[in-house]
Amino acid sequence: MKPRRSAAGRTRLGEIGEDLLLEKLLRRLPSGEGVIAGSGDDAAIVVGPSGGDLAVLKTDCVVEDVHFDRRATPEGIGWKAMMRPLSDFAAVSALPKFALVTLIAGKEKEVAWVTRIYRGLNRAAARFRVSIVGGETSGTPGPAAISVSVMGQVEKKRWVSRSGGKAGDLLFVTGRLGGSIRAKHLRFVPRIAESRWLTANFRIHAMIDLSDGLGVDLPRLARASGVGFQINREQLPLNRGANIDNAISDGEDYELLFSISPRDSKRLQTLWARKFPKLPLTQIGCFTQLSTRNSQLLPRGYVHFQ
Repeated sequence: MKPRRSAAGRTRLGEIGEDLLLEKLLRRLPSGEGVIAGSGDDAAIVVGPSGGDLAVLKTDCVVEDVHFDRRATPEGIGWKAMMRPLSDFAAVSALPKFALVTLIAGKEKEVAWVTRIYRGLNRAAARFRVSIVGGETSGTPGPAAISVSVMGQVEKKRWVSRSGGKAGDLLFVTGRLGGSIRAKHLRFVPRIAESRWLTANFRIHAMIDLSDGLGVDLPRLARASGVGFQINREQLPLNRGANIDNAISDGEDYELLFSISPRDSKRLQTLWARKFPKLPLTQIGCFTQLSTRNSQLLPRGYVHFQ
C-alpha cells in the first residue's frame, strides 16, 4: 500500500498509520550481536548475561485521551500501564522481573491522583512478582502519560515469536472478545500463566496478544509468518453485549491468539479444559498458503495516527 501524499508533498503520520511507519523505521535499525528477536515482535529477546535463559525487554505506554479518559480511576490507569507490557511478555511466554516507570503529567494534576496511579502500578506488579526499581518523572503542558519498561527472562526452548506460523496451522484464541471499552481494558489480567502452560506442554508456532483488535493483530501475525489466514466469524467467542464486529475491531482484549499444528488440536482442547475450566479456548480459523485470494479482509481494529 502506497502512502497518500499531503498537499505540501510531505507524508504525514496520519496518512500512513502505525504499521507503515514502523516498517519504515524498523528496517533502519541495526541488529547487534546477541539479539535473538528485535524490533517488530511483541518483545525483544536477547542473549542473557549468564548465557543461560534469554533476557526479555519490553516498553509500553498509556496516554490520556488515547488509552484512558479522564473519568478512569487512577488505580485503573496504573493497573493498565503495568499490565500492557506484561501482556506482551505473555505473547512470548516470558516471565517479567523488573520494571521502570516514567510518569509525564501537567502541573495541575493533583498529588493524590499520581499517588493512586502508583497504587495501581504496584498492585499490578505484585500480581506477577515484578519489582519496580526506578524510573523518571517529567512535566508537560499536554496530556498525561505513563510509560513502563519491563525486563525478564524466558528459556531458550520456550520463547514464541510472531513469525513461526505455518500454512495449515489452526488458530486459537483465549477468553472472549469485544466490548473492552466497558472497563475491561482497565482491569484485565495478562495471560502469562496460560502462555507458560502452553509452551510447557505444546509446540506453539506463533503467538500475539490482541491489543489492537483481531482485525489488526491477526493480519500482523500472518504477515510475520508469511502466510494467509481464514477465520470463521461465527465461531468468535464474544463478551456479553458484544457482536462480531466488536470482537474483530474493538481492540484491547489482551487475549492470546496463537497457531498450533492440527495434530495437537484435540489434546490441546482436552487438557486446556481440565487446566483452565473457567477460561474458554476457541478455534477460530487457520493459517493458509499466502495468496491474495485466500486472506480475508477484516474490519480494522485500532491503528495509531489514524
